[in-house]
Amino acid sequence: MTEADEAASHWNGKVLRLIGARENRVYEMALGSGRAALRLHRTAYRTEAAIRAEVDWCAALAEAGLPVAGPVATLAGERVVRLSTGRLASVTSWVDGVPLGANGEPLAQPTGAQIELHRRLGHLLARIHDATDSSPPHPFARPVWDIDGLTGEAPLWGRFWEHPAATDADRAALRDARAFLRQGLMSLTTLDFGPIHADVLRENVLVGEDTLSLIDFDDCGMGYRLYDLGTALVQNEYEPARDDLRDALVAGYASLRPADAATVDLMTLARGCASVGWTMPRLAGDDPVNARHIARAVRMARRMTG
Repeated sequence: MTEADEAASHWNGKVLRLIGARENRVYEMALGSGRAALRLHRTAYRTEAAIRAEVDWCAALAEAGLPVAGPVATLAGERVVRLSTGRLASVTSWVDGVPLGANGEPLAQPTGAQIELHRRLGHLLARIHDATDSSPPHPFARPVWDIDGLTGEAPLWGRFWEHPAATDADRAALRDARAFLRQGLMSLTTLDFGPIHADVLRENVLVGEDTLSLIDFDDCGMGYRLYDLGTALVQNEYEPARDDLRDALVAGYASLRPADAATVDLMTLARGCASVGWTMPRLAGDDPVNARHIARAVRMARRMTG
């Protein structure tokens, strides 16, 4: 019996297909009540307490009516199970829709539709933060996306300014970016801080006929609330309407909570740099994604630091 089949048995489900294999292995699974997403969590990446904290937060958001993938309990009423191999597994409800876009590709929608989707996304993120503040998750044993988590000596995703695939000029630009980010974040002493998704990439935003949903809370943690907007914008660096998309996202968020373009630009740079660090332990040195992430972060850094 495979790990996926063993996990599915706890929900009396049937594994249909593998749909993702990044940090976790994610499968489409059939249940008596319909489709669901089975996650086999990457070993040693998150503690059991951290996974339970993520799942419980998503449950609270779903119960509050937010369009997120809520957890599905096992036949025994558990939200997380440990397999015979030691791997942890969980299941979320199935969310219909197509991704907002694909990494490394231009947005396919007409510019007006892109702008409206970003306005709606900003509004959705504000609703999620509002709902979270109304009933804060506790305990919340998750990563902390603060100034040190993003730019400290040991950032959560690695020392991006030392990427081995970067040129000397690239590393210099990334060091400048790190210093610029630290100074900027230290100056924002009253910045809103709390539970965040921390990975609002295009592939995690599902667009339905009349809905916009958010999936994959695997990197959620405590952090700057506007970092969620930065993660939503980082893949738009090469979009012709980049600034218009940012302004729409900020406007959607600001309809409920404070936001400004300058701070969101700072958070977008922070995510661009963090993504460079993310590649180091995960990708081969000659993987073209390394060069793309480095080039994007360097372009952003040079534009913002002068």
